[in-house]
Amino acid sequence: MREFIVEADGGSRGNPGPAGYGSVVIDAATGETLAEAAEYIGVATNNVAEYKGLVAGLKAAHALDPSASIHVRMDSKLVVEQMSGRWKIKHPDMKPLAAEAARVFPAPQVTYEWIPREKNKHADRLANEAMDAGRRGQQWSASASTAELDAKASVPVPSGPPGDAAAGAAKARAALAERRAPEVPSGSAADVRAAGNVAAQAPSAGWGPDLGAPATFVLLRHGETALTPQKRFSGSGGSDPSLSDVGREQAERAAAALAARGTIQAIVSSPLKRCQETAQAVAARIGLDVRIEDGLRETDFGAWEGLTFGEVRERQPEELNAWLSSAKAAPPGGESFAAVSRRVSAARDRLTAEYAGRTVLLVTHVTPIKTLVRLALGAPPEALFRMELSAASLSAVAYYADGNASLRLLNETAHLR
Repeated sequence: MREFIVEADGGSRGNPGPAGYGSVVIDAATGETLAEAAEYIGVATNNVAEYKGLVAGLKAAHALDPSASIHVRMDSKLVVEQMSGRWKIKHPDMKPLAAEAARVFPAPQVTYEWIPREKNKHADRLANEAMDAGRRGQQWSASASTAELDAKASVPVPSGPPGDAAAGAAKARAALAERRAPEVPSGSAADVRAAGNVAAQAPSAGWGPDLGAPATFVLLRHGETALTPQKRFSGSGGSDPSLSDVGREQAERAAAALAARGTIQAIVSSPLKRCQETAQAVAARIGLDVRIEDGLRETDFGAWEGLTFGEVRERQPEELNAWLSSAKAAPPGGESFAAVSRRVSAARDRLTAEYAGRTVLLVTHVTPIKTLVRLALGAPPEALFRMELSAASLSAVAYYADGNASLRLLNETAHLR
């Protein structure tokens, strides 16, 4: 099942006064904007505009995939609490709008979350664009919108994937759709359809048929241990260190970021302590159990465990050069990258079969993450030495039913800043 985040907002300059709404549909796994909707609605209250934004966002998501799981985020406490069923709806103008919103998706497919206004800037800017257009006697136009770029430019620490990439992709899709689609008249319904259909009109990552929701692995490297800042070899054949104080703080920040995204449906961890501790920090936030997968353990570095790269070069230069030159070479008493690749591939195959169509957090190490990324890209073994993976960083790979894979994120660290 695909997962969408719908962010919606509405405003009124006068309350009641000239009003408008904005809403955006986001791919929960990648943070990519899939659709935008906005409209100037004339004179109305803030709450009516907010409800209309919610309805438009849900309808845009439904147009993309009626079977999707929807997580609504709004800065309107009133709308969130009423749609969640915790507050009664008394105002006669809002009852039909709430009923309309409830009819778009079956209730079990939709959850609601209140967020602070500063985290709802994209939808807020869309609503203001709509009100500005109304003041000029016009309707909002998707092709002229800069709301996504403006929102990302105003947020120094993004909560999702890199903003430039997401914004650039959204603009590219919009331009592509504009070239392909016949011109539509300005107006709310037409603009919502145009924005909502952008993703459908653009080519997919595989340029092939719809194969359904992929198994998406969100790859979290464990937080720091005492050995991490010293850049010492620390694999599955060493001392199995716990997280340091810094590492525990990193794990908590990663957990908070993942909980805010609300997309993780299962957690799988390497058996080593540093990964289990990182995984438990996430599990405590989102209320899931942690499953252990031995195939996700780090490389056994044998005699090099606990040593720095410089110490290994000084003591065993020939063995180190052989290891750097061939994936089949192993540290003395340790494990080769070729062996790690076979182990990680087997774990990947087991997990993709079990979690087809779901989003799973894999808490693991540098080599397993790089191996999954390398295999997804079809890159040679030497690509392992050309990737940077920070402690507590996030990456993501999606696996489709035809066996293809798509790298969606690599070494995201915004949550640590």
